[in-house]
Amino acid sequence: MTACDDPGHVVELRDADGAVDSLQIPPGESIVDAAESAGIDLPYGCLYGACGTCTARLLEGRCRHLEPPRALKDDVLEDGYVLACVATPETDCTLRVGHDIQAEAIGTPWR
Repeated sequence: MTACDDPGHVVELRDADGAVDSLQIPPGESIVDAAESAGIDLPYGCLYGACGTCTARLLEGRCRHLEPPRALKDDVLEDGYVLACVATPETDCTLRVGHDIQAEAIGTPWR
């Protein structure tokens, strides 16, 4: 199979209300970009990994960051959090998404 033939990976997005969306993400495309193309609303802000608005929790599978995930500290990354604006799946995976994930991962002054 050539890179042109690679369909990418299936990503399942679960939100706090129990809604589930699935999408196929081509190699090298960010989760936020693929979701937006599919008409799925995900929270995001800067689109380059600095603000943390798009933080998601990786429940299954593997993702890699296309750009440095500046908004997340190493211990948070090790706990399975990713920045969906600069992350792409390396395998089929499941992510928990929504505004509450950012507060869970990096905190908020409004808690």
